[in-house]
Amino acid sequence: MFDILYSHADFLIINKHPDVSVHKDDGDTMLLQDVGQQSGDSQLYLVHRLDKMTSGILLLARNASAASELSKAFADRAVAKFYLALGSKKPKKKQGLVSGDMERSRRSAWKLMPSQHNPAVTQFFSAAAEPGERLYLCKPHTGKTHQIRVALKSVGSAIVGDPIYNPGSSADRGYLHAFALRFPYQGEIYSWVCDPRQYNALGEKWHSVIVSQGIDAWLEPWSLSWPSVKK
Repeated sequence: MFDILYSHADFLIINKHPDVSVHKDDGDTMLLQDVGQQSGDSQLYLVHRLDKMTSGILLLARNASAASELSKAFADRAVAKFYLALGSKKPKKKQGLVSGDMERSRRSAWKLMPSQHNPAVTQFFSAAAEPGERLYLCKPHTGKTHQIRVALKSVGSAIVGDPIYNPGSSADRGYLHAFALRFPYQGEIYSWVCDPRQYNALGEKWHSVIVSQGIDAWLEPWSLSWPSVKK
């Protein structure tokens, strides 16, 4: 269900496995209770979220003060987030920026709009993967629901195994992984990478030779030459 990657006096960094909900349907945070039982915390605080499908880095505060400071860092866009994804089909462009307002579509889905009133903004690079697939490194600058899933669908490369945006794709999971996080806390910068190849529970496709070569090139994603984005 999860792995504890790093334990600080004020926060935990965990690797959430795919198909694990952060919230139970009734709003009870069962995952946090399970983590707390292992870490010895009677209460943990969510400061950001991951979709049920998405694996990888989740930052949990261990007290209310830390939760407030870390939540503010996310709200102020002082946190750099990086995701790995495997898309199906060749994209319309191999790297670039996807920006647009998001609007509810049908059932659980969202769609990208051409308007820019309060846009979801996502940068991405891509690399070769297995035939018919493409490896992506995504850097979202906003935190909208399903943002990366919708962005990749909009460039013609919906995520492999995504039950909502790519329902015809069969895989052992939906291939979106919260790969790296870089955030400030009390005057220090913390950087963390969760390599999906190190955990069997995160899916078999990360282990192919060509995908692995792409991941190797991105192990310090904050150091790459990301074009500047207007705030």
